[in-house]
Amino acid sequence: MSAATGPDDPLELLPKVDLHCHVEGTMRPATVVELAAKNGVELPTSDLSELYRYTSLDSFLEVFWLVQSLLADRDDWARLGYEAAVDSAAHGLVYGEFFFTPARHLEAGQFLADIVAGLDEGLATAEQETGAQVRLIADFDRAHGPDAALALASQLIDLRHAGSTGMDRIVGVGMDSTEAGVNPAHYVAAYELADRAGLRRTAHQGETTQAWTIEAALDVLGCERIDHGLSVLDDLDLTRRMAADGIPLTVCPTSNVLIANHVELLADHPYAEMRDAGLMATLNTDDPALTQLDLGAEYRAVRDAFGYEFADMVAIAGDGIDATWLDDDEKRRLHTRLREAAHELQPDR
Repeated sequence: MSAATGPDDPLELLPKVDLHCHVEGTMRPATVVELAAKNGVELPTSDLSELYRYTSLDSFLEVFWLVQSLLADRDDWARLGYEAAVDSAAHGLVYGEFFFTPARHLEAGQFLADIVAGLDEGLATAEQETGAQVRLIADFDRAHGPDAALALASQLIDLRHAGSTGMDRIVGVGMDSTEAGVNPAHYVAAYELADRAGLRRTAHQGETTQAWTIEAALDVLGCERIDHGLSVLDDLDLTRRMAADGIPLTVCPTSNVLIANHVELLADHPYAEMRDAGLMATLNTDDPALTQLDLGAEYRAVRDAFGYEFADMVAIAGDGIDATWLDDDEKRRLHTRLREAAHELQPDR
């Protein structure tokens, strides 16, 4: 196959989806510096490459929370949404379901309606410019506990009923932040409320926790997807079940190396093993700006690490489409777009 890399690589232009991307984790380095100055936040260093080094998920979260703290008003959120979508589209994104995690901002006195309206404004402008589409998933922050999750679910529903700006962009709820020592079943009330309102459900689980937490997310919380889910392979029955039922996992291999330090090298990541086991392991970016990553680079890195052919990467992109929360007609349109692009981009035709 072609040895091209970067913008000349067919994987850069291949239409792709991203179902595990935190919008706060897309903040450009220049935007970090500018918003810090605007909002009076002192950064611990002017060298962001030094700041963006992590020894564990929890050490990463300290930096993530710092970046989150730079978002002080609706205009900041609008800028973030715009830049997130424009930057992703530049590397082949055609559709995304991006997380946002507002618990800390709500605690600090911001209004959920302003956060969502700001994101919607920025995303809408980017969509008009790029043709890419982005929907949102509201994440419960485990660091704030089950009561805050239930309150967030309730606010989401109230704003939907009120027809608040941007609420039609929110397609589901999720759960992120620290996993260790947290029983996902404690969040059942928030998930049940979201389900009754017709919101889809996912959860970050199994990145740094055991396989039983993935099973709890499925069976207690009713999750339809699992974010990360690396420990699924530790439970053969669970692996077979998720493969047979086609339950997607939104895997972020580079993130698991650089953030969670799950393995030292990408080639040691269980991604290929997950695919070989029949799991619908999709490919995503997580927090691309905080790991100096983009969607095209993630596809190229995984191809090179596991010796995948172009057809393998097209199949992975197709599984990403199937894992979206789009309706069947929208999925078919994306599959057609992928198939036609793959034919044109096929190396060494």
